[in-house]
Amino acid sequence: MSELTPEQQYELITRGLQEVLNPQIIKNVLEVEKRPLKVYWGTAPTGKPHCGYFVPMVKLAHLLKAGVEVTVLVADLHAFLDNMKAPLEVVQHRAKYYELVVKSILRSINVPVDRLKFVLGSSYQLTPQYTLDLFKLSNIVSQNDAKRAGADVVKQVANPLLSGLIYPLMQVLDEEYLGVDVQLGGVDQRKIFVLAEENIQGLGYKKRAHLMNRMVPGLMQGGKMSASDPNSKIDLLEEPKVVKKKINQAFCAPGNIEENGLLAFVKNVIGPIHELKYGEDTFEFFIDRPEKYGGPISFKSYEELESTFAKEELSPVDLKSGVADAINVLLTPIIEEYKNNKEFQLAEAEGYPAPQPEKKKTKKVKNRGSKYPGAKEEEGSPAPTPESVTEKLEETKL
Repeated sequence: MSELTPEQQYELITRGLQEVLNPQIIKNVLEVEKRPLKVYWGTAPTGKPHCGYFVPMVKLAHLLKAGVEVTVLVADLHAFLDNMKAPLEVVQHRAKYYELVVKSILRSINVPVDRLKFVLGSSYQLTPQYTLDLFKLSNIVSQNDAKRAGADVVKQVANPLLSGLIYPLMQVLDEEYLGVDVQLGGVDQRKIFVLAEENIQGLGYKKRAHLMNRMVPGLMQGGKMSASDPNSKIDLLEEPKVVKKKINQAFCAPGNIEENGLLAFVKNVIGPIHELKYGEDTFEFFIDRPEKYGGPISFKSYEELESTFAKEELSPVDLKSGVADAINVLLTPIIEEYKNNKEFQLAEAEGYPAPQPEKKKTKKVKNRGSKYPGAKEEEGSPAPTPESVTEKLEETKL
């Protein structure tokens, strides 16, 4: 049990979140039941994890520090149901890759992973009891409610598949089958969380609390950072020069702090990770500028950084330089672990095989022989004579 007071635990559990649903459930566990809170965070192994994954990792670090029992659900079946983003033949390899990535990120920010529990969704989602509960839930949730719940999570297409309706129902059931008090997710999961709160008691199960992280804008184009859009994200195994190139292409208008994915990343990732590494209430953002442009500069609070940029006393070029360097520092230990771990490399290779080049279609030349009208005689062949033609006709008759 954590040595922190229930108040201190609750502050860590809810720190930096955008919203908390049913906070009284959390407080009751901490203050009345006086036992470790049980939380799960789920991730569907579809596209390669990107820098946006640092946001939930920071939250998992806060939860572990607060003495929470944390389960990471690697939702392999959800990945397959999400408009077949992950083919079944590779989804297990992707699931392993995600587990290795999560552990590597946490280790890179000094968070012990021995207290984390990893569960593969298909390990219990294919059991008879789970299937029966899925049928029961489908009997009380309308098609419109299921569709609305998954609207911000499941890929939307013109002719949606039935799997998109099953996806949110399974996420509702996971809370019960993982035996937790709370589910953690991004604010884009809110509609699924509400669906759970409104319907899970209809199956005789208890209502859970829900924690929602802020959505960090894409570093390059703003909007949601997407695993399927290489232009909106930086891969966790991206080489330093590629990181710098991508950040240099990022949208970053002078003085604009509202639509600035770089500032949002500093606020929600770089700053909190610095606190995890060096202690509470510490912040440092360093920019290594040449002397002719003012020399190196260091900010001791995010507010100072934001204010300086808003007043256009810090140029977009300098901000981009500082963010690129900070990201490369974060990625270095992850890349090193990947290079020294054969299992890590194999999971990536089999989970994300390189696309095979399409074979060029060669036009097949039809062999029409040498006797069709207009055919040229082979070089070196004697010109036909009347006698030879007569002989050929006679042979044909015979």
